Amino acid sequence: MTYPEAVLDRARLIQLVIFDVDGVLTDGRLYFNDAGQETKAFHSRDGLGMRLLMDHGIKAAILTGRQSELVLHRARNLQMDMSLVYQGYRDKRPAFKDLLQHTGLKPEQIAYVGDDLVDLPVMKQVGLAVAVQDAHPMVKQHAHWVTENAGGLGAARDTCELILSAQGHLDALIARYLTY
Repeated sequence: MTYPEAVLDRARLIQLVIFDVDGVLTDGRLYFNDAGQETKAFHSRDGLGMRLLMDHGIKAAILTGRQSELVLHRARNLQMDMSLVYQGYRDKRPAFKDLLQHTGLKPEQIAYVGDDLVDLPVMKQVGLAVAVQDAHPMVKQHAHWVTENAGGLGAARDTCELILSAQGHLDALIARYLTY
């Protein structure tokens, strides 16, 4: 895939990617059984993309307005740094401020992937604001880049590959899978 040079310039600086959950790591639909228990579907390719980022020294964080054990389970499954998982933040600005302090990173070193209006306050502060393909139109308008795929269906992977490509890792990474 080819990317606009201005987007690549921003992606070259990224050391942390913050992912929203509902509508980014999932398709945004909420599933509840008769007992009121919630389930979510996460895409395995998104998970591999996040692992590849982390394997190349780029941190992955989760910042979501809802609270869910499923999110913690997914983060543990991906071997994420659990101190970078923030749940229950309807206003995401305090969590973003905490992430800045916790990591010591500058906003221009951070990417945020969002899909809805609650994501805009953080998206407007980061170095690379990404909207998923099926994001709210206002979110797309304020994004530096829009993914090819929809939330929960490869949008996180699109973002990971953009950053890995911009930082010179993607071609070598793919080549490893093509050698026998």
